[in-house]
Amino acid sequence: MKTEGIVVSKILIIKPSALGDIVHTLPFLAALRKRFPAAEIHWLVARELSPFLEGHPLLDRLWIFERKRWRNLARLGRTFRELLALRAALRREKFSVSVDLSGLLRSGLLTWAAGAALRLGFKDSNEGSSIFYNRKIPGDMSIHAVDRYLKFAGFLGCDISEVDFPFAPYDKTPPVMASLPGRYAVMVPSAGKEANRWPAERFGRLAARLALPVVLLGSAGDAVVTAEVARFSEGWAIDLAGKTSLKELLPLIEKAVFMVTNDTGPMHIAAALQVPVYAIFGPANPDRTGPYWARHTVIRSGAVCSPCYRWKPCDNWRCMEEISVEQVAEIIKGKEFRIQNSGEMLG
Repeated sequence: MKTEGIVVSKILIIKPSALGDIVHTLPFLAALRKRFPAAEIHWLVARELSPFLEGHPLLDRLWIFERKRWRNLARLGRTFRELLALRAALRREKFSVSVDLSGLLRSGLLTWAAGAALRLGFKDSNEGSSIFYNRKIPGDMSIHAVDRYLKFAGFLGCDISEVDFPFAPYDKTPPVMASLPGRYAVMVPSAGKEANRWPAERFGRLAARLALPVVLLGSAGDAVVTAEVARFSEGWAIDLAGKTSLKELLPLIEKAVFMVTNDTGPMHIAAALQVPVYAIFGPANPDRTGPYWARHTVIRSGAVCSPCYRWKPCDNWRCMEEISVEQVAEIIKGKEFRIQNSGEMLG
């Protein structure tokens, strides 16, 4: 098939990270495969996130990007040599189309390195990355990331009337689930940006009010946060932070009754799996990065300064501090889930 006079035989998706962004890209992948069934589709992904995409039936190859190594300025010379080696390997593939979904200087360099005939990116991309594209698509920062990425699919002639999240195959009953109760909720109390974290103590006190056990998810780096949640949970929390693989998150979340979370990667997995999500938002904009589809619930304080997109909490941090345990509990109760308060079941 052709687009802009180019025979589309091999496509490179450039979206190295983060977990939530990779989930957001899955509908684009699905639309792309439907439009170009005979084309090879490759994905350039950060090493630490590559297991999430391994074995994906819609992909022909994963290219591993050493994202953490590239952050180290002390390795600048070696990083440049690695970029040249990656450039040579990518160019041997003779990609028809590359699509930069990250819109950063680093991903722009990778777009240049791939040397595709058609190099797509957003006009409003960041850090000067647009200089590496030969076709720029109008972006829209007011819409959800999923719909923003699908703009590329629409440009390439894909049908974007339906949104699908095709995950790579995963074990539905991994060993980590053997000791879990039959019914449980999931909490994800950390977040990549500190300002996006509702206080851990409040997650714990909320867990103590739920009428079912709560599984805490996170990376090993989140262990301090999840331990604090568990401490205030009155024994209701099961802390699995750092004890699951990326793919094990899928069945753990899929079998949950619901999820309470900050703006996190697992939140987007739950939303895609249609597990009810209660997402607590402060500085971030849920219209852009909230759980996809209107069936999920976003909880906000109503602070007029939100969203501000800060990484660190500001001096008053009203957008998070004004969200109480009682408010979140009542919202969940209003969605027909049973809440436990002072030993009494609220129906």
